[in-house]
Amino acid sequence: MSITLYITLITVGISIAAMYNDNLMEKLIFHPHTVKNHREWYRFFTSGLIHADFMHLAFNMFSFYMFGEYVEQYFSMIFGSAGSLFFILLYLSALWICLIPTYLHHNKNYYYRSLGASGAVSAIVFVGIFLQPTMQIGIFLLPPVIPGFVFGPIYLALTAYLSKKGQSGINHSAHLWGSIYGVVFLIITSHFLSYYDVIGSFVAQIKGYLGT
Repeated sequence: MSITLYITLITVGISIAAMYNDNLMEKLIFHPHTVKNHREWYRFFTSGLIHADFMHLAFNMFSFYMFGEYVEQYFSMIFGSAGSLFFILLYLSALWICLIPTYLHHNKNYYYRSLGASGAVSAIVFVGIFLQPTMQIGIFLLPPVIPGFVFGPIYLALTAYLSKKGQSGINHSAHLWGSIYGVVFLIITSHFLSYYDVIGSFVAQIKGYLGT
């Protein structure tokens, strides 16, 4: 099985278990106040293994699986035998990186909690978009008709606005920073650890799409 499928199955299993076990949910959830005062740093990671409900879980895992399989294969092409290792490193590190701004902002708020793999999933999605910027993507219920290089900036702008507004109960900050981190990770690792010109390919694909 692919690493993407392994991660999906593990996340689904733990998420469902936590939905029916409040103690487990509380133990794994990202609670910045507890992280700061009790040094439970593992919550940066474990919060990505649980979800609020089946809809939340299904949306994240569907998005992850669709893009993860593609990104995993592309990483094998870019990094060779180390591709799987870099894919795992990207996903796991994104779980932590995307929550750092959340931790800094909410570590004195006892009542704030966050959960879900959205930040890491966003990292995978944006890596996929950067690798193939002309792929057609849909928004919500709309069919896939928008190229990725158009969808990306729209998504980032909307996410940044919602994160600043901060009234939806959704951790948009994790989505935003996960997306940005994914692209930064790809650019840095491909530049220093492979011969693949990811930026050049990105630009060339867009030029080809626009006919310039």
